[in-house]
Amino acid sequence: MRKTVLAVLALSAGGAMADDFAVPHRMIAVDGHKMNLYCSGKGPVTVVFDSPSGDAGWSWSKVQPDVARHARACVFDRPGMGFSELSKRPNTSENVVEDLHKLLAAAGEKAPYILVGNSLGGANVQVYAYRYPQEVKGLVLVEAEHEDETERADKASGGKIKAFYKMVSDQNKNCLAAAQKGFKPGSDEQAMCVGSAEDLGKIFGPKLGVAVAVSRGKASYWRANVDEYDAVDTSDAQLRKLRRPFGDLPIVVLTRGVSPYRIPDQPQSATNKAIEDANFAVQKEYLKLTTRGTQRVVEGAGHVIQAEKPQAVTDAVLEVLQQVKL
Repeated sequence: MRKTVLAVLALSAGGAMADDFAVPHRMIAVDGHKMNLYCSGKGPVTVVFDSPSGDAGWSWSKVQPDVARHARACVFDRPGMGFSELSKRPNTSENVVEDLHKLLAAAGEKAPYILVGNSLGGANVQVYAYRYPQEVKGLVLVEAEHEDETERADKASGGKIKAFYKMVSDQNKNCLAAAQKGFKPGSDEQAMCVGSAEDLGKIFGPKLGVAVAVSRGKASYWRANVDEYDAVDTSDAQLRKLRRPFGDLPIVVLTRGVSPYRIPDQPQSATNKAIEDANFAVQKEYLKLTTRGTQRVVEGAGHVIQAEKPQAVTDAVLEVLQQVKL
């Protein structure tokens, strides 16, 4: 599923633990652009997190610190996101995986890895596992992008999903145009694309709220976001081309219990039920790819589970960690 930026903003983490994510950590050169990497914790296995479309490593600020108590845990910002510099190429899954592989090597971070990804990040970590199977010992797929989910959801919705995605794409381009001119304080464009400093502070806490506002105010961010979002079909095609069984790789699949499309305080429509049934079914298909797979519906959580029910993600990571054979 492709998320709007403001939807991700509204669900991301806040609080004191988020302060560590409000500043760049290790800025490492990868093919002409610098990428931000933040790792903490120790252990023979390293857990690496990738974020949903349009979001940075701070998406995991409610999960990474807890995982770091049990293992080495790393988050990174894709090019143009968070503190990472813009790349000359879009963040397709193949490009992200190539960048991430070089980033981890340059930083001296070592396999074996457990990879955790939400939404587009979930597609990216699958591509990584296919490209570097000797490095990956487990996956946690958090509402992970599936190469066929857009077509299935669109069919289930009678064409409404692709129309919605087109609307989001147009919104992203409008935000890019506004960012290139410079957001005017108090303008509708700033409210839509960035959000108010007061609201961001309530969501993220003061320090991370400022960092998010600065990032979302940059034309480079919106350039990366537009290109990344519009390249999802390309990323899906890249994953589809690689698709094969994972063998006995431990995989935990976390699936939303709350529909992001349902109208609050109203009965669920037949269309909404069809979309959610299609989402559950496509997520369940991951279990066919491994002999050690588990799917869990996270009640009370929507698409960005790490923000609404972070403990469910932490528990899934620890479950996979216990199954890793060194």
